[in-house]
Amino acid sequence: MSDAMRSSVLGTTGAGDLFQLLRDGRPRTRAELSAITGLARSTIGVRLDALTEMGLIGPVADAVSTGGRPPSRIALLPTSRVVLAADLGASHAQVALTDLMGRELVTHRAQLAISLGPEAVLAWMVEQADALLDELGKTRSDLIAVGIGLPGPVEFSTGRPVNPPIMPGWDAFDVPGWIRQHIDVPVFVDNDVNIMALGERTHSYPDCDHLFFLKVATGIGSGIISGGTLQRGAQGIAGDIGHIPVSRAAGIQCRCGNTGCLEAVASGPAIAAGLRRDGRDVASGADVLDLVRAGDIDAVRAVRQAGRDIGEVLTTCVNLINPSIIAIGGSMAEAGEHLLAGVREVVYSRSMPLATEHLTIVQSRAADDAAILGASMLAIHYALSPSGLDTLAASSAESLVRETIGG
Repeated sequence: MSDAMRSSVLGTTGAGDLFQLLRDGRPRTRAELSAITGLARSTIGVRLDALTEMGLIGPVADAVSTGGRPPSRIALLPTSRVVLAADLGASHAQVALTDLMGRELVTHRAQLAISLGPEAVLAWMVEQADALLDELGKTRSDLIAVGIGLPGPVEFSTGRPVNPPIMPGWDAFDVPGWIRQHIDVPVFVDNDVNIMALGERTHSYPDCDHLFFLKVATGIGSGIISGGTLQRGAQGIAGDIGHIPVSRAAGIQCRCGNTGCLEAVASGPAIAAGLRRDGRDVASGADVLDLVRAGDIDAVRAVRQAGRDIGEVLTTCVNLINPSIIAIGGSMAEAGEHLLAGVREVVYSRSMPLATEHLTIVQSRAADDAAILGASMLAIHYALSPSGLDTLAASSAESLVRETIGG
C-alpha cells in the first residue's frame, strides 16, 4: 500500500516510516532525509512535524554551513521517553528503565522466586517501576513500552506462558493484560533466552546476522538469530534444546517427564547431582562453580564433560542453521574456558568443516546485562515501529482530550 493510500492515526503523513531512519540517533538535515527517501522537502517537513509533536525528535546543533545560514539537523531524542525492561528468572529479578536507544538509566536487582505466582511477582515489578521512575524524576506517562523476559515457554503473540515447568500458577496467565491494568502502555513478553539473544547481539555483535545464544543455568535453552531476525518458531519454543536426547543421559529422568535429555546431565543442578553421587558435598550449580574456581579437579572434569554433552547437541544446530557466533551465557558460563573447551572439542570435531570454518564459540560478553538489554530492545523494536507509533499517537491524542475536558 502506498503512503498516499495508507491511513493511520498519524494520518497519511508516513511519519512512522520516516522515523525508522532516525532511530539510529544520527542527526540528519531535511535535505539529507529528502535525498535518502526521494521525497520532497515539503513532505519531509510534514512528517517531521508529526514526530516533533509526539516529542520523539528535535533539533540538534547546527550542521556545517556551505554558505549562508547553516542547515538545522534533526535527531531522535533518546531520553524523551523511557522503556521498562524486566528480567524475571527462577529465583532472581531485574527491573530497569532505559532510554530509546536501549541504554540503562537505572536498575534494581533482587532475589525473587518466580514460584510466588504471577500477581505477586508482577505487582513487585510495577512497584519497582514506580520507584525507578521517581528516581529519574519521571512518571508513568513517560513510559513508552514494557519488555519482559520469563524463564519458560511463551506464546509471543499473546504474551502468555505455556506450561512453564518452574512457574506454578503462570500457565496461560495474561501477563500483558494484568500489567496494562496498572501501566497502560504496550507490553511485550518473551522467553528469557530469546531476549538474552537480542541483548547479546545488541551489546556485542550488532553486525552479526547469524547468532546462536546458549543459556546454561538451572535449565538449558537457546535463542536463535538467523538472517538478522529472532526465530521463535510456530508456537514460540524454537531453541528449546535442553530436552534434546544425548547419549550420556540415556535412562536418566528429566524434569520434563522424559528421559535422556541434555538438561538432565549438563545443567547446573545436574552437574551438582553427578558430583554428589561421587560423594562430594555439592548442593547446587553455584557450589560447582566455587569448586571450579578453587581448581577442584573433579568439578573441572564434570564441567568439561557437560560441555561435551552440550557440544553433542550443538553439532546438529551448527550443521542445521550455520551460525557465525555461538555465545554461551547463564550462570554456568561462569566456569569459563572449562565449559567452553568441552563444547569446542565436540563441535569442531563433529560438525561439517564448512559450517565451522568461520564459527566462533565464546562466553557471553553482555553477561548479566544480556536479558535486560534484550527486554528493552524487544519493547523498543515494536513500540517504535510504524504501527507502534500509531498506538503511541492514539494514546497521546486520548490523553490530550482527557486533559482538555478535565481542564
